[in-house]
Amino acid sequence: MAGSSYPLGAPASTVTWRDGKRYLWLLGLVLPAFPFAAWGLATATGHGFFWWLLPLVVFGVIPLADLLVGKDSNNPPDSVLTWLESDRYYRWCTYLYLPLQYAGLVLACRLWAGGGLSVADGAGLTVTLGIVAGIGINTAHELGHKKEALERRLARIALAQTCYGHFYIEHNRGHHVRVATPEDPASSRLGQSFWRFLPRSVYGSARSGWHLEKERLARLGRSPWHPGNDVLGAWALSAVLFAALTAAFGPRVLLYLAAQAVIGFCLLEVVNYLEHYGLLRQRTPAGRYERCTPQHSWNSDDIASNVFLYHLQRHSDHHANPTRRYQALRHFEESPQLPTGYAGMILLAVVPPLWRRVMDPRLLAHYDGDVTRANIHPRARAKVLARHGSR
Repeated sequence: MAGSSYPLGAPASTVTWRDGKRYLWLLGLVLPAFPFAAWGLATATGHGFFWWLLPLVVFGVIPLADLLVGKDSNNPPDSVLTWLESDRYYRWCTYLYLPLQYAGLVLACRLWAGGGLSVADGAGLTVTLGIVAGIGINTAHELGHKKEALERRLARIALAQTCYGHFYIEHNRGHHVRVATPEDPASSRLGQSFWRFLPRSVYGSARSGWHLEKERLARLGRSPWHPGNDVLGAWALSAVLFAALTAAFGPRVLLYLAAQAVIGFCLLEVVNYLEHYGLLRQRTPAGRYERCTPQHSWNSDDIASNVFLYHLQRHSDHHANPTRRYQALRHFEESPQLPTGYAGMILLAVVPPLWRRVMDPRLLAHYDGDVTRANIHPRARAKVLARHGSR
């Protein structure tokens, strides 16, 4: 994708390449500003419709934009990767999400506590906050994989709003090790609906994070209840946040806070559901799982979704290079491709018959018709084999 200019200080190796999405990444900061926009528009017009504007944008406008704008499968050449990752402009595009996220949370608590919102308006604001918090988990995902201590701290702060701080531990040390295997609670299986996947992933990820920390502390000769337990620390941060907001705005906000947290982490889990659906790493002759390759993640290069999600949809390269910054992630032709961006795929995922109709044939085609190579849900195995047969 071509662009028009370079940042100052760009090396000569960039002469043949420009990041055409460079300034599009700022669009990611539009979404956490929606609580303020909704408040202003609802106040100015008197219409409660605007409290529901963000879900309409995320699940209506963005999927449509994916279809209209199309895809960008161009990759930055290897010669510019070091420069591209060192450009701090891209980091600020993620850093600035957090103050907007938390300013919106404080505004929402003030509005909830005021009692001036109708039930429908309060629900709209709650869903809006939940979407901002859910996309905040994606921002935490980008920051939490980095080596700099500041970015890791910011990741924990971003996760506090959804009470999902254990994701930082389980995702990095659990999911990235077991991805696309039956042992990974965050890898969905063929024949498993999102609604069956959700409780398994929520419970399994929390359990996995706890056990990973328990094992780490045991190697240090410490109890799992030691203050250095990062899972306990993450949950304590959420407790402190919720306690502070309750003290500031009253107990009325607690129910809203809990609801937006559930919406936020469910948004994460539906993304987990679609990222590795049915994909399976095969066993080697030694009995171990093969190395994770680009063929073990569903990818999408739809521009609209990608700029709001910091290239999360180039998921294969993320698993191959977890510390690589979003602006440098690459497209792989050999990766299985989703029919549209994540925003549209979420709508399919929550309606299992539509999801199966679209995705099961794609998965089967990826495995050349051999369904036995897929990660099949044990409870659905007989039905899947009867429906698709085996080779």
